[in-house]
Amino acid sequence: MGSLPLELCMAQLATKTASLLPAAHPALPQLVPSSVCLRCDVCCRFPDPDSPLRPYFTDTEASQAVDGGVDKRAFPDRSGCQILVVSDPEGEGFLCPAFDRQAGTCRIYEQRPLDCQLYPLALMWNAACDAVVLGWDAKCPFMVEQVPEAIRRHADRVTDLLQRPDMLQQIAHHPRLIGRFQEDVVVLAPLSDVTKALRDRWGTQPMRRLVLEDLPQLAAVLRRSEISGPQPLAAYSALYHYIWNGLLPYWWTEIDEAFCLFVQSPDGWFMPLPPLGEGPIAQPLAEAFRMMRQWNGESAVSRVENISAPLAVELEPLGYRMTPKDPDYLYRAADLASLAGDRFKSQRALCNRLERVGAGTIEPYRLFDRTECRALFHEWKQQKCVEGLDAFASLLIDDAISAHEVAWAHGLELHLVGSVVRIDGRIRAYTFGYWLNERTWCVLLEVADRTISGLAQYLFRETCRNARSEGAEFINTMDDAGLPGLRLSKRAYQPFMQVKSFICSEAARP
Repeated sequence: MGSLPLELCMAQLATKTASLLPAAHPALPQLVPSSVCLRCDVCCRFPDPDSPLRPYFTDTEASQAVDGGVDKRAFPDRSGCQILVVSDPEGEGFLCPAFDRQAGTCRIYEQRPLDCQLYPLALMWNAACDAVVLGWDAKCPFMVEQVPEAIRRHADRVTDLLQRPDMLQQIAHHPRLIGRFQEDVVVLAPLSDVTKALRDRWGTQPMRRLVLEDLPQLAAVLRRSEISGPQPLAAYSALYHYIWNGLLPYWWTEIDEAFCLFVQSPDGWFMPLPPLGEGPIAQPLAEAFRMMRQWNGESAVSRVENISAPLAVELEPLGYRMTPKDPDYLYRAADLASLAGDRFKSQRALCNRLERVGAGTIEPYRLFDRTECRALFHEWKQQKCVEGLDAFASLLIDDAISAHEVAWAHGLELHLVGSVVRIDGRIRAYTFGYWLNERTWCVLLEVADRTISGLAQYLFRETCRNARSEGAEFINTMDDAGLPGLRLSKRAYQPFMQVKSFICSEAARP
C-alpha cells in the first residue's frame, strides 16, 4: 500500500541536461601501487546500499561509464550523482557496479571518476563546515604503511591540480564531490580556492548531507514542530525521507534555529518539508526560498512539498501560492483489523481463502531475510510488467529498489517494523511500516506475490491487526502517487479521511 513520494518520481521523469563542463578532467597522479590495490578488499565494496562513501560521478563521467558498459540505471541523475551500488552475489555487502569482483579490478579504470582518482585522498568540509580541506583516509590499508612526507608531496601535487580554473568550475558545479567531515580522515591542507568557488556558486550557508546519524535530530524537530496538524502526513517522519536518500541526495541546514531539509533533484533543489522549528516560520521560509532562487534561478522547481492543511492556511496570507497534491489515505485501524460488514466483503473473502489453505505463516523480518526479499521484489516486478505497466509506473518500480534496499539493511536502526509471509518455507510477501505518532501506524512498503490469490489482502490485514494490538487508532497508507490502479485499491478499503497536502511556491515575481 506504500508508494514512492511523488516529488521524487517527477524529478526522475525530468529531462536530463548536461552541464557545460570540460569533456574530461586532467588525470591525477596515482599514489597507491596497482599491486597493492589488487590485494585490497576495502575499495569498491560497501557495507550498506546508502553508504556515503559511494563514488560520485559528474555528468561527463557518468556518460563515459555508461559507454564503458555500466548499466545506466546505476545513475539516477545523469547530470551528476553517487552511483547506485549492487548487492554482492557472494556476500552480504554491496559492490560498485563498475567493479569486477572476480578479477578485483575496475572495468572503467581508465575513465574512473575524479572521486576515485583522488582516493585515498579525500575532499571534505572541515568540522565547522565552513571550509574545504584535503585529507587522507586512514581507512586505506596502504596509507597506514606510508611515511607522511611521501603523502604530503603527493597531496601538494593534487592541490595544484585542484586549483586550476577548470577544476574549480567542475567542483563548484558538483558540490557532492565534497564529503562531510570524517574524524578518521587526516587533514593535510586547506583548499581556500575551492571553498571560494563553492561559496560563489552556492552561498555561505553551510549545507550538510543527510546521513543516518542525523535522523535523531530530524525526528526530534519533527516531534517538537506544531505545523503538522492533528493528522500528520506520512511525510512527517525522518525515515520516510531517509529511505530515498540513496536515489536523490538530501541536504540540511539550520536557518534562524529552524531545521531546513532540501533535495537536490535533476531539475534543481526543492524542500520536501517546510522549515521545522518551534518559532515563527516566516523568516526561515523566506530565506530558504531565497537560497533556492540562487541555486535554481527563477525555475518553478523551487518549492516546498508536504504542506499540511493548517500550515497552508497560515502561509497563504504571507503571499505564498498553495497547490493541492495527492492526499494521504487514512483509515480506522479497527475497521481494517476486522474487515467486518458488507463494505469489506471481497477483501474478507480473499483473506479467508488464503487461510483455508493453511500454508502461510507471518513472521518478523530479520536481516538474513534480505536475500529472499530481494529475489521476491524482482519476481514481483516481473509479474507487474507482464500485467502491463505504463512508463510512469515502470519508473516507480525501478526507482523503488534503492528504498527497499535501505529498509532491508537498516530496518532496526530506522525503527521500521517489518514482517514476512512464508508459504512452504519461502518468503512470498513482506511489508515495512512505522509509527507516525502514538495513534497512527503508517504502511511504508509492501510487496506480495501476485500469483497467490488473497496474499496481499492477508498481509495488509495482519499488519493492521498487529498495529491495532499495539494501540494504533489509525492506519495511514500514504498517497497513491497518481496511479489509477493504486488509487482504486486504496479507496476500496474505505478511508474515513483523506489528509490534504499542498505544494508551496512563491507568487509570481514582478
